[in-house]
Formats: sequence, structure tokens, C-alpha cells
Amino acid sequence: MRNRRAAVAAMATAASLALTLTACGQSGSGGSKEDKGDSKGGTIGIAMPTKSSERWISDGKNVVADLKAKGYQTKLVYGEDDPDTQVSQIENLITQGVKGLIIAAIDNKSLNNVLQEAADAHIPVISYDRLILGSKNVDYYASFDNEKVGELQAGYIVDKLGLKSGKGPFNIELFAGSNDDNNTKYFFNGAMTVLKPYLDSKKLVVRSGQTALNQVTTLRWDGATAQKRMDDVLTSSYKSQRVDAVLSPYDGISIGVLSALKSDGYGSGSKPLPVITGQDAELASVKSIIAGQQTQTVYKDLRKLADVASTMVDDALKGKKPEVNDTKSYDNGTKVVPAYLLQPVSVDKANYEEVLVKGGYYTDAQLK
Repeated sequence: MRNRRAAVAAMATAASLALTLTACGQSGSGGSKEDKGDSKGGTIGIAMPTKSSERWISDGKNVVADLKAKGYQTKLVYGEDDPDTQVSQIENLITQGVKGLIIAAIDNKSLNNVLQEAADAHIPVISYDRLILGSKNVDYYASFDNEKVGELQAGYIVDKLGLKSGKGPFNIELFAGSNDDNNTKYFFNGAMTVLKPYLDSKKLVVRSGQTALNQVTTLRWDGATAQKRMDDVLTSSYKSQRVDAVLSPYDGISIGVLSALKSDGYGSGSKPLPVITGQDAELASVKSIIAGQQTQTVYKDLRKLADVASTMVDDALKGKKPEVNDTKSYDNGTKVVPAYLLQPVSVDKANYEEVLVKGGYYTDAQLK
């Protein structure tokens, strides 16, 4: 790392004396967008997973804005949930001479070869929110406390159902994120540490019997996939029973789950909607919470995450050691990646105005 930082610092110095890249081209099917800031710092490549999720669009905009404020140009690409496309995009960014890379991986095990190319070019790599696995060429990791996310979701279910006061039994179904996203296991494990005592005591019952992580994952975090699975679970396991809670790890999955439940008659008459969790405080889900449908989401301030990632790459290029607060937890199979973890916040109908509106994340007008 020391030798790499020295090399990176040397390149940053050279970059400040050279003309920076100004060409804006296409990079794979997701396309490329370049924002021209002060060119003194060179160009940073930003690879995001997809434009189909509101949060990744926000992430991209936030990272671009922060890097421009630090004097960099940017090339922002979206892989549209195709791992091969993302690899090709990153290869193109390296070829175009970017000085640093910020990558939110689509498939966290598919980037080993292309990151070796980055290392050979002395390009520092920041793994953004999703830890890249199997590569020694990941310099830093910027994310949230991912186990805490799951703990907040499960804790909300426990509180809302009154399980601590002995109420129950209740029926619950479990959903998890994509099996190729390393965060999925952290979210799920965090939730299960909270739920397991109640599952063991039968105060919570999973009538589908699907409790193992490999049984409840949702490829690409896709809402339509979650909707189909919820449809199947309702058909097979709830003909004469009612779902009381759904552990959902992400707002897009929650929307799919809600669609299946409402199609089955929930939300009207004698079948109230269950407690449904979520993550990312996406606009549609916050509106759903206000309307009394989705129950909770976990808010992660993407503005802060963008600031952490952009500061990391800026420090690395200037030969500084980026600030981290976790040097033990995130082993990617080849190395323990130094990380900076931000804290998530549980949001529901009772506190969304305090957290999201007063915090400047959304305006009242956006939520109406």
C-alpha cells in the first residue's frame, strides 16, 4: 500500500502539470456522462450499477458534484445491471486515463481482472457501498454499517408487533437482497440476530419454511422478482393464514411485496397490510409510508456517502491516508479492506418529517 500510495501521489503531481481528458464518449450500453469541473485534479471514473433505481441515480449525481467541488472532472457510467457491461465500462475508463475509480459493483466477484489493469496503471480504487470481492486491488471501502441496517429493520418488526411484551405468535416472511451483492449477507445476518430468539420460541413463524439466506435472496434486488415470490408464498402457505410482517431489505423489493399483498386482498376489509420494512428511503416508498402502506425504511444519507468516497479518492491521489473507522470487518477474500462506515437511521410515519424533510433530503412538496 505504501508503494502504491507513493506511485499514486507521483501520478497526481504529474496530472496537475498535464492537460486533462476532455473527450466524452460512450462506454458500454449504459453510456458515459462527463462533467467538466476544474481540470487541475484530472478525471475520476465513477461506475454505478443501474439507472433503474432512484438511489443509484442520486449516488451518481452526488459523487459527481463532490468531485467537481474538489477540482476534478468526472466520467459517470451505469452498467444497467449487466456485469459484463460494467467490466467493459471500467476497462474503457482505464484506457481513457482516469486517475481514480469509484465503483459500485453489479457482480462483486467479476472485477478481478479489470482491477488488476487499474493497479498496473496505478489507479486507486474505492469500493462504493458494495464491497468488491476476490481482488487485492481494492484500496478502500465506503459504505454504511450494513449489519446495523438489518438490525434496525428487524428491531422495528419486534417493536411494532409487541414481541418484547410477550405478544404472538405472528406470521412473518423473509426477503433478502441479491446473492451477488456482499451487503446482502450483512443485512440478513444483522436482521436474523434480532429475529432468531422469536423464531426459536415460535413467537414468529415463517409458514413458507423459507428461512435460509439462499432461499430468500432476490436477484438484482428486483421488485418484480420479489412480487412473484410473494405471490407464490401467499398461494402456497397463506390460504387460511394471514401475513403479519415482511422483512424486506430494500424499498424496491418492498414495493413488489406490497403489490402482491394488495392483489391478494390485503389493505382492505379484514386483511390489514402487514408490517413491511425497507431501505434507502426512496421517494415512492416514503410516500407509501405516509399513505400507511409500507411501514418503515432505513435512511442512508447518500450525500454523506458520496462525500466519504470522493474524499477517499482525493486523499489517495494526494498521497494522504484516507480516514477509516473499520479495519477488521470487511474481508473480501483476499484482503481486509479498510472502510469508513456511516450510520443508518430508521424512518417511519412518525419521524419522516424530522429526519428527511428537516434534514433537507426531501421537501414537503416532493412528498405530496
